[in-house]
Amino acid sequence: MTFAVTPIREGFLRKVRISGIDDQGQPVRQLLAEGGEPCRDVLRRARPGEPIILSSYCPFTRPGPYREYGAVFVLAGRQQATGEPLRPTGTVDSYLRQTAPVVLRAYSADEDIVAAKLVEPGVLAVEAAEYFARDDVDFVLLRFAVYGCYALRLDRVGGR
Repeated sequence: MTFAVTPIREGFLRKVRISGIDDQGQPVRQLLAEGGEPCRDVLRRARPGEPIILSSYCPFTRPGPYREYGAVFVLAGRQQATGEPLRPTGTVDSYLRQTAPVVLRAYSADEDIVAAKLVEPGVLAVEAAEYFARDDVDFVLLRFAVYGCYALRLDRVGGR
């Protein structure tokens, strides 16, 4: 079973960068990075002094009892010098570095939790693959265990 990291919605990134409002309708925080903040939009850690945004993000598509929001850091730059939207430049491994453990939650197509566990980043692919081998799992979310920030959404690639 293969799976892929689902990018943060482009509409969300435009909204937080241009209007300064997050998924909960509240103002974002514009910050200068201390260095090491996990920038979700580009899957890399922020560099010291880099302009970043801290905001609330919701990876869910429908209302329900398990719908939740999580804090995320994204780069404050609206686009690269080429005029193209920012794209991931890091890898999941580098993005999750120095993070132990992460919370892995598996969800059904109805966005209900069907399984959850704490895992070390080094075994993330194996653990996620085990969830995706199940027929009742549609997607998997990761959160950083210590602060609870939203880390990643993994979606199935191909059929079951």
